[in-house]
Amino acid sequence: MRLRNVTGSREVIAESRFVVQEPSEYKGKWRETFGNDRPLHIEIGMGKGRFMMELAAKNPEINYIGIEKYSTVLLRAVQKMEEIEKLEKQGLANLKLIRMDAEDIVNIFSAGEVDRIYLNFSDPWPKDRHAKRRLPSRQFLERYDKILSKNGRIEFKTDNEGLFDFALGELEPAGWRIEAVTRDLHNDARLCEGNIMTEYEERFSSMGNPIFKYIIYR
Repeated sequence: MRLRNVTGSREVIAESRFVVQEPSEYKGKWRETFGNDRPLHIEIGMGKGRFMMELAAKNPEINYIGIEKYSTVLLRAVQKMEEIEKLEKQGLANLKLIRMDAEDIVNIFSAGEVDRIYLNFSDPWPKDRHAKRRLPSRQFLERYDKILSKNGRIEFKTDNEGLFDFALGELEPAGWRIEAVTRDLHNDARLCEGNIMTEYEERFSSMGNPIFKYIIYR
């Protein structure tokens, strides 16, 4: 369920130094933007940002970009970034935020520029006619392939079994291979090691829902 619209959210985001305002201008230049040559990981549909912020804090040797379509949701992430900076006297220098639609991803990153893509609890778009809008669809896999590095990986987590079955069915037609897969992440010792939960993951797992995950590559 999406947050209700918050008046002024777009204005706050437009003025935030944590949010990249014209991301297409940085295509092919993201490592220069971060000021280093470290790997670049992105999350598409980052929500309120908990997952990305924990990753960035634990892995300062990696650059992260969180992408969110909805201004009201991204506003929460901006507010969390501000809180972190205030409490810790320093921000997460290796994390930047973008408000954009995932369909435009190839206009933001150049070939081979991204090393890992995270898809966490994506909108299932349950109606069949909307299948191509699902983030693990073959249409989106084609877009991801254009920006991932040679050894790039995609990590996908969901509690929606129907969406997970759909995602698995898209791999072979799209030419992707499975590195690891589980239908019960929290009881899979290997894949759960170091797992960072999103807000949705914590909520759904507390209800007893199994969490599904795959890691794929070309």
